[in-house]
Amino acid sequence: MQKELRKPQSKFYFELEPEFYQEYVGQQPEWGPIGYVVYKRTYSRIMKNGSTEEFHDTCKRVVEGTFAIQKRHCLDRQLPWDDDRAQRSAQKMFELMWNFKFLPPGRGLWMMGTDYVWERGATALNNCAFVSTENLSAELSKPFTFLMDVSMLGVGCGFDVKGAEKVTVHKPLGEPWENSYGWTIPDTREGWVESVGLLIDSYLVEGSKKVMFDYLEIRPYGAPIKGFGGTASGPQPLMDLHRYLRDLFDSRNGQTLSSVDITDVMNLIGKCVVAGNVRRTAEIAFGSPDDLPYMAMKQDKKKVTSHRWASNNSVFCEVGQDYSLAAGMTAINGEPGYMWLENARKFGRMMDPPNWADERARGGNPCLEQTLEPYELCCLVETFPARHENYEEYRQTLKFAYLYAKSVTLLGTHIPETNNVMNRNRRIGTSMGGITRAFDKFGTRETFNWMKRGYDYITQLDRVYSDWLGIRESIKKTSVKPGGTVPLLPGERPGMHYSEGEYYIRRVRSPKNHDIVPVLMAANYRIEPCVGLEDSTVVIEFPVHEPDFTRSKYDVSMWEQLEIAAQIQHYWADNQVSVTVTFTPEEAPHIKNALELYETRLKGVSFLPLNTDWYPQLPYEAIDQETYEAMIAEIKPLNFGVVSQAGVGEKFCDSDKCNLF
Repeated sequence: MQKELRKPQSKFYFELEPEFYQEYVGQQPEWGPIGYVVYKRTYSRIMKNGSTEEFHDTCKRVVEGTFAIQKRHCLDRQLPWDDDRAQRSAQKMFELMWNFKFLPPGRGLWMMGTDYVWERGATALNNCAFVSTENLSAELSKPFTFLMDVSMLGVGCGFDVKGAEKVTVHKPLGEPWENSYGWTIPDTREGWVESVGLLIDSYLVEGSKKVMFDYLEIRPYGAPIKGFGGTASGPQPLMDLHRYLRDLFDSRNGQTLSSVDITDVMNLIGKCVVAGNVRRTAEIAFGSPDDLPYMAMKQDKKKVTSHRWASNNSVFCEVGQDYSLAAGMTAINGEPGYMWLENARKFGRMMDPPNWADERARGGNPCLEQTLEPYELCCLVETFPARHENYEEYRQTLKFAYLYAKSVTLLGTHIPETNNVMNRNRRIGTSMGGITRAFDKFGTRETFNWMKRGYDYITQLDRVYSDWLGIRESIKKTSVKPGGTVPLLPGERPGMHYSEGEYYIRRVRSPKNHDIVPVLMAANYRIEPCVGLEDSTVVIEFPVHEPDFTRSKYDVSMWEQLEIAAQIQHYWADNQVSVTVTFTPEEAPHIKNALELYETRLKGVSFLPLNTDWYPQLPYEAIDQETYEAMIAEIKPLNFGVVSQAGVGEKFCDSDKCNLF
C-alpha cells in the first residue's frame, strides 16, 4: 500500500480573504468561443454543497492549494513565512488567472487544492512522465505498471523500446495460483495496476503459475469516483486489457519481446486507461530509425484503429545520420517523429554553450516539450503573452506562473524513484501559448526579445525562490507546450501554431455518460461516437469563428514553421519546443533536407500532412463562412443548470497528433 502523505493541519491552511474573493462571485471571465463549455466538461469539480464549480471557485481552489503547499513546506522546515505577504501574492495570482494572463496546466485546474493531492501526493498535478525499458530483464513489469499508474492519474508518459529482445516470454503453467476464484482485484487504481503487473510477470518469469482474476469488487459503470472525480467505467476495460495481453503474450511464447510487442503492450494499457472515462492520457514511443518493424507500426490502419492510436511514435536520431527511410515514412502519415537526444542532454537553450545539465536524460514526454529521465515527472504552466500590453506587465505574469510550477515540486509523489529524480532536478516547464498572436500584436522580433528577457528573469527568480525554499535550482525551467484544451478557455491559439482558419470546427472528446452530453445534444451540437472508443466516448463538434484572424496554417510553409521552432529553442526553451510541422504534398519530398538543415538547432520535431484522411475525426477542420453560419443557426442556448457532474479532467498531451484519436 502507498504511504499517505500527512494532510495539512489547521496551521498550514491558506485561504484568500473573503472580501477579495466575494468580488468575483457571480461573475464570468472573458471566455473564448467554446471556453465555458470546455471548462464545464473538463475542470469544474463537485463542491461540498453538491453544485459544480464556477471559474472563480476553481481559481480559488488552485491558488489556495498552491500557497498551502508553500506554507507547509516552509513551516515544516522552519523557514521564513509571512502570511500578509503571501496573501498579497495569492490575490495577484488569482487576478492573473481570472484574466487569463496565465493558467496552470489542465492537471492543476483539475486537481490542485483537492484532498486527493494531500492524501495521494503530487503525481496528479504533473503533466508528463517518461520511463525506459532498457533494464527490462531486471525490472520486468515495472516500466509497464509505472506507465499505467501515472496514466490513470492523467499524466502523459513517454517510453522507449530499448528492452527489445532482452526478455523471453514463457506461457504460465497450471491453474490459478491463489484460490479457486483467482485473485480478487481491489476497486482501486493500485488494484488495477497490480493486476496488470501480476499478469505480465507471469509471462516473463519462467515457471510462473497462471493468474486468474475476480472482478466482482470493481464498481459498476457510471458509479461516482469520489476521490479523483468523475464516474467509473466498470470492469470491462480492464477485462479487455487482460484478454488482449494474454493473447499477445501467448502468441510470443518462447520468443523474446520485440520493440513492436513493447509498444503494443503500452498502447493496450493506454487504450484501457482512456476507456476508463475520467482518466485521459497520452503516450509517446521512442525507437531506432534502423528498426523497420517498429517504424512501420503506424502503416497498419487496422491496428492503428484498434490500439496503436494511443502513442505518437518517434525515433532517436543522431546529428549527421541518413534520414531517407524515416523521412519517407513521415511523408505518408506524419510518423515517425524525431528526437535528437544528445542535443537535449547537451544543451539548455541553443543560444547558450553546452552544459550537459541533462546528461542522465533518456527521453521525453508525449508532446516532446520536456526532456526527462526515467521515472521523472514534470509540471508545466502556460502564459499568454498576447494578452498583455507590454513586457513589464508580462514579466509580472512570469513570476506567478513560475511560482505555481515550482510549488508543485515541493509536494512528493507516491513513487519513491520519482521523488528521487524530481528532488534532484526540480525540473519545470514555464510555457507560452498564442505565440503567433503575439507575433501579430508585437512583431516577431519583439516577441523573441520578450523570450530572451523573460528567460533571464525566470533564471533570476529561480535563484531567489530556491534559496528561500532551501531547495536546488531547477535543472531546466522553460518550454513551449502544444496547448490544446487549456488555451480553449480564453480562446488562444495553441503553442506556436497558427489557427486552422477564420472559420473551423473544433472537435472535443467527452465520456458518453457525462451529463454535459445531453445538454449539448439538446442545444443541437453535433455529436457522434468516437472511433475506436465507441462504447465509452463521444466527439462533439463546435463551430468556431477565429478572433483577430490574420493567417491560417495553410498560409505558413513547412520551412517557416521549422524556423519559428528553432528561434524559440534558441531564445526561450531550455527544455524543448513542442511543434507539429504541417506540410503539403509538394513539401513532403523535402522532409529529409529539412531534418538535415535543422538537426543542430532543434531537440525534437514531429510532422503531419496538412490534408490527410489517414486519421478519423481530426481535432480541427477548416470550414467556410456559410457552413459556420449554418451550424451556428442550428444551435440553441445551453442550459448548464442541469449539469451536476464534475468535469472529466484532462489528458496531458493536447498536440495536434495526440488529438487525432
